[in-house]
Amino acid sequence: MLAERRHQLILRALRAGGPAAVTDLSEQLGVSPATIRRDLLKLEEDGLLTRVHGGAVADEGDQPFAEVAEVRVAEKDAIAAHAAAMVEEGQSVLLDIGTTAFRLARQLHGRRLTVITSNLVVYEELADDEGIELVLLGGMVRREYRSLVGFLTEDNLRQLHADWLFLGTSGVRPGGQVMDTTVVEVPVKRAMIKSSDKVVLLADAAKFPGHGMAKVCGPEDLDVVVTNAPVDTATRASLQEAGVEVVVAGKVQT
Repeated sequence: MLAERRHQLILRALRAGGPAAVTDLSEQLGVSPATIRRDLLKLEEDGLLTRVHGGAVADEGDQPFAEVAEVRVAEKDAIAAHAAAMVEEGQSVLLDIGTTAFRLARQLHGRRLTVITSNLVVYEELADDEGIELVLLGGMVRREYRSLVGFLTEDNLRQLHADWLFLGTSGVRPGGQVMDTTVVEVPVKRAMIKSSDKVVLLADAAKFPGHGMAKVCGPEDLDVVVTNAPVDTATRASLQEAGVEVVVAGKVQT
């Protein structure tokens, strides 16, 4: 099998199934673990994935929304269901960009809430729900990523306040830092944090450590992390030292 074809299959497997071990990829592609390791090194150099202990995770930061929306749907739905249960009737909710926030929006139908967002897919999902007061932030449209960004978005946020922010991420470092791959989104995320009483990070297992070169915030800016799998020891310790509640699919980690 040509290296280019292997690279395509590796990325497809990681995007469909999340982090994968070298041994699993070796069996799937019928090549040696040494070959897979060389492939992963090349793909990491190209900025297409991040190597983790024993395997790799795909870099989804530059993927269009439509592609990422098909990845780990069940895990995102589990996170979204728990997050939705945290919100009380009559409260205001700020939803970040990303596919997990979209899955959360689907859980909010039929409730009396105010939803504020820069996520165009969230807007489309809730636009016909008359029980929800829907606020769409202004800004420049990023068509492939279905979001609004820029100084207009940030200025709108300075004029608003929400009870809850549900924040997305590309990765969470062992020190608890929340990262993102897309620099242009970072100022909007930071403005969202400043405009909210409670900040809840939505992060599936692939986001630990995930990826991203731009720091959004530190653990001290978070109140809760909702995930679908146990968080690694170092990251959990950093989060809990900062007073962050870590929730795994309905149970609190201790």
